[in-house]
Amino acid sequence: MNLMDVYVSLLARWRTALIVLIAVVGATAAFTLTRVPQYTAQASVVLDVRTPDPIAAAGTQSMAGTAYMVTQVNVLRSERVAVRALDALGLSQDPDRQAQWRAATNGVGSFESWLADGLLLKLDAAPPRDSNVIDVFYTSPDPVFAAKVVNAWVKAYVDTTLELRVEPAKRYNSFFDNRSKELREQLEAAQSRLSAFQQKMGIVATEERLDVENSRLSELSSQVVQLQGLANESSGRQRQSAQNASDMNQVFSSPVLVSMTTDLARAKTQLNELGERLGANHPAMAELRAKIAQLESGIAAETRRVASSLSIDDRINQTRLAQAQAAVAEQRAKLLQLRTHRDEMAVLERDVESARRSYDTTLARLAQTSVESQTNQTNVSLLKEATPPAYPASPRVRLNITIGFLVGCLLAVAGAVVRELLDRRLRTDHDVLSGLDVPLLGVLPAKAGAKRIGASRRRLRLTLSSAPPKLS
Repeated sequence: MNLMDVYVSLLARWRTALIVLIAVVGATAAFTLTRVPQYTAQASVVLDVRTPDPIAAAGTQSMAGTAYMVTQVNVLRSERVAVRALDALGLSQDPDRQAQWRAATNGVGSFESWLADGLLLKLDAAPPRDSNVIDVFYTSPDPVFAAKVVNAWVKAYVDTTLELRVEPAKRYNSFFDNRSKELREQLEAAQSRLSAFQQKMGIVATEERLDVENSRLSELSSQVVQLQGLANESSGRQRQSAQNASDMNQVFSSPVLVSMTTDLARAKTQLNELGERLGANHPAMAELRAKIAQLESGIAAETRRVASSLSIDDRINQTRLAQAQAAVAEQRAKLLQLRTHRDEMAVLERDVESARRSYDTTLARLAQTSVESQTNQTNVSLLKEATPPAYPASPRVRLNITIGFLVGCLLAVAGAVVRELLDRRLRTDHDVLSGLDVPLLGVLPAKAGAKRIGASRRRLRLTLSSAPPKLS
């Protein structure tokens, strides 16, 4: 069928089309008017994902994304938020709803979960595209109840987000508190070991004492060098005195020897003078010879005494050198021991410093988590509070009737066409030619004054049952 056939069928079957249209529109109107009005309350929350956290001292730029908003919607529609909202509304204590739950589940499962699932069926939450705002909707026959549910749900969501932020901080706070106590005990133990070591070794200021001992070692080393020079010099003088004591400078510089040598020279001079005048056997000559012998004996004794004094000086110098060398060795051993103690104490000091750094770091984290665990602020803010809607969201009478009318028109046309196909009749010239496959001789005009609807009712069609005869 083409459009012309549909048009002719519709004109011919207008009663059928009208009945179908009235039936569809009536059914739509009846369904719409018999439905209980449903009211939808709306509230909006905004998530601040760009302002830096004043407590954690960090920005939240990583949260500004679709995944974060989807996560927040999932949190908002979670059972945890639903149960909190139910408690705020007092629905979990409603005996009628508990009776409904027992009748529906025979008491199997959780009443709060069953009730939360029922509320979630009528709750909708979705963020607009490229927005940090989440709109929350709830539909109910009671507009006041719908507004209460939305407001309680939003408040439960805000409280839950705060809990989700505070609960990890509380756990971390407990962990860092216990850890700080352990680290404080470790620090005290390390300090005790260091103090005990210092008291045992008598160490007050390691670096200062080390500097003093180094200076003392340097002084002792200088004294050893000087004493070595003196010892070498005295040893040389002693060897010289053993070989030829009379040629030593100490002998020449001795006042006693100088005086005795002068007297000996004078006595020898007198002996020579008296020997020329008196002779060798003269008593004066014998007296002078005795005096000369006495002087020579005294000079020899004094020379030996001076030489022996050099041996004493050499022994003294050698003794002082040995003592100085022993002092240097003792000081060196003491310095090595002090450095060993310093190294041991440095290890203990590093242990104390490491324990102190760990303790200070843990204390800083403990202070931060303590503040975070006590915070009452979240990045979710109420943008719009739900109010009881003045008009129902459904049913929409005008929209439903309009849609019913359009659907009724389509069904009316379809009904007319179907009935025409089931009861086919000749209504147009085309129907005669295509349906009977015989020639059309003519068409009579419609009867004057006749009030008939449709082109098929305004024409009279004449047909021949056989082909016309041929003309000669």
